[in-house]
Amino acid sequence: ALLAIAIAIAADPRLATPPPFPNGLRLTYNSFVMVATVVIVFLWGVYVIQQLEVARRRADALLLTILPAPIAARLKHDTSVIADGYDEVTVLFADIVNFTTMSAEANPVDVVNFLNDLFSEFDDLALRHGVEKIKTIGDAYMVAGGLPTPRPDHCEAVVAFGLDMLDALKRCQAWHGQTVHMRVGVHSGPVVAGVIGRRKFIYDLWGDTVNTASRMESSGLVDVIQVTPAVRDRLAGKYEFEERPPITIKGKGEMVTYVLRPKG
Repeated sequence: ALLAIAIAIAADPRLATPPPFPNGLRLTYNSFVMVATVVIVFLWGVYVIQQLEVARRRADALLLTILPAPIAARLKHDTSVIADGYDEVTVLFADIVNFTTMSAEANPVDVVNFLNDLFSEFDDLALRHGVEKIKTIGDAYMVAGGLPTPRPDHCEAVVAFGLDMLDALKRCQAWHGQTVHMRVGVHSGPVVAGVIGRRKFIYDLWGDTVNTASRMESSGLVDVIQVTPAVRDRLAGKYEFEERPPITIKGKGEMVTYVLRPKG
């Protein structure tokens, strides 16, 4: 049987050992394989780099929703504690009146949608006026002017924001059609600002100025801005202020405060 196969192979040239590839053809083939491999590796590298860039941009965008842009830039390149002192900033606190009672028996989705719509509008106003949203605490909203980038007109910007905030509130109704009201308080002075947290960052402010601004809100009247003498003095001649009788402010004693009402 083996002899028959050998004779058949010898007799049929198609079954014989094929002739070797010409050198030119072999060189062309090897060159093609090498070029194709390089191109595939290059294209894969470009794809990976593009995906990494997309991920980096998403991470940067997410960081900017949490921190002011200058602080986010510092945080990416500086692992040390970020803490700054400012001699003059203006802080505003706003709080929805009786919101806890309003939302006690409401549908949670209605409550969250309402706050999201209202505070998103406040976010747009903060961007327009160039003031920094610091945080929301429940139904309270806090902004500051003059940081992280100092500006000489921080008080003017914050008060203008507060007036626009109250104006926007006039067009707002809660989920059950009820009118919504707010108290707003403003104070100017020095603060310490910085980033705290390791897994969840927050840019926050500390100091007597922050506490006083919060007290201006909590002791204020509905749908007006209550300010301290420091704010009134800074804005003298630009707005009309109504002096209130002295009121007792927690941690401050008796204070003379002023009310700024929105026009109309």
